[in-house]
Amino acid sequence: MPVTKKKPVKKSNTIKLKFDTSWSYDPAPESKSAATIKPQYDLFINGEWQKPLSNKYFATINPANEEKLSEVAEANTADVDKAVKAARNAYEKYWKKMPARERAKYVFRIARMVQEKARELAIIETLDGGKPIRESRDFDVPTAANHFFYYAGWADKLEYAFPNRKAEALGVAGQIIPWNFPLLMAAWKIAPAISTGNTVVLKTAETTPLTALKLAEIIEEADLPPGVVNIITGAGETGAAIVNHPDINKIAFTGSTDVGKIIQRAVAGTHKKVTLELGGKAANIIFEDAPIDQAVEGVINGIYFNQGHVCCAGSRLYVQESVAKQVIRKLKDRIESLIVGDPLDKNTDIGAINSRSQLETIQKYLKIGKQEGAEMYESSCPLPKKGFWCRPTLFTNVAQSNRIAQEEIFGPVLSILTFRTDDEVIEKANNSPYGLSAGVWTDKGSKIFNMTRRMRAGVIWANTFNKFDPSSPFGGYKESGFGREGGLHGLLPYLSLKV
Repeated sequence: MPVTKKKPVKKSNTIKLKFDTSWSYDPAPESKSAATIKPQYDLFINGEWQKPLSNKYFATINPANEEKLSEVAEANTADVDKAVKAARNAYEKYWKKMPARERAKYVFRIARMVQEKARELAIIETLDGGKPIRESRDFDVPTAANHFFYYAGWADKLEYAFPNRKAEALGVAGQIIPWNFPLLMAAWKIAPAISTGNTVVLKTAETTPLTALKLAEIIEEADLPPGVVNIITGAGETGAAIVNHPDINKIAFTGSTDVGKIIQRAVAGTHKKVTLELGGKAANIIFEDAPIDQAVEGVINGIYFNQGHVCCAGSRLYVQESVAKQVIRKLKDRIESLIVGDPLDKNTDIGAINSRSQLETIQKYLKIGKQEGAEMYESSCPLPKKGFWCRPTLFTNVAQSNRIAQEEIFGPVLSILTFRTDDEVIEKANNSPYGLSAGVWTDKGSKIFNMTRRMRAGVIWANTFNKFDPSSPFGGYKESGFGREGGLHGLLPYLSLKV
């Protein structure tokens, strides 16, 4: 019987996989037990905790579930006056007379203690502000510690920073910080002020006071001389009392443009030095020769991972027409993969909106965008039933004149516009009342330099976005404020330079 030979089966080297997209990550929550939050906080004045003369307290809540975290004191004008007097006494009595090398030791000690308590600070920042624990843990707290380290190093080197000039401290600095980066903004302002020999009265944002108050505990534990740093809490009236106090030499404010204008009018004609870091509407520009996947991830990092809660968020995206469809498709796919939920979960990409009022502002702009004729796309992710939440959203078919392309939204909302030429996108990017930051994505170095030379923005990133370093100055143009914080430039607002 003849043997029939079987034909050899041709094996393919291609493996076909069928992906199940219905899976999700198991919860990986950070434990609250590592953080201690007191049921009530007083004012930190003259190195001790003092009850407010107003006898008033207000609640601070967790925006992810609307549960009360603590009660904090509401400082009135008399409390502000007490804090300023303590700061003035500390300045005149010992801080300005202390050798710079000794001041540096205190600042360095604070930096080390922030590092030691990093986990606790990150948890409190997330509970009070709603931001994902990954951001608090990996960016906010380390960068805050780094600012103290950096300025500790400058304390005894001012003659090198400003050659042939005599650098003298101004006196008492009044500092007002926002809710989006409470610990980092406190470090951003306190570190250069006390390193240069000034004393401080700092007011926290009313919705996110807890990490600044924890920093006050660190300062107390570090045995900083009483009155050098005073940390108080309150709302707008408390901030106004600081701005208008006659014995304040320097005002440093980070917040909205509207409040910045009020401060500028209030200090006009006085001796007070001022730095204002205000709103922004950053332009992020993608050219056709850019590394597209890298650029898309940079856009996601620039607007969604921080929930749009940074004034330098890249909320205006300009894409060259030839790659616009590709970029928009990739962005839609990418925001669909973002995880919105419990900020303490290490898997979470987007946490809670800081407050109900901020969520209402974002929702107002979503309606405006649709009314203006833009096409809205939002993630299909489920939202928790309690708390303040917003899905990552983008708008296409946006006109340059649309309000969503001109006004600061401060939420996870991206407006996408297109362009054809370099000149066109420069004109569009600069056509804004703001000028805080911008980004450029291209493969050509010459194009980067051409763009950065012509763009009116204080900070411009190339092939990246939202990268910060204590040694780099930060600040804006136009209605984004004036003055610089960070780097050697950040010393200047706290000094008087004499020949």
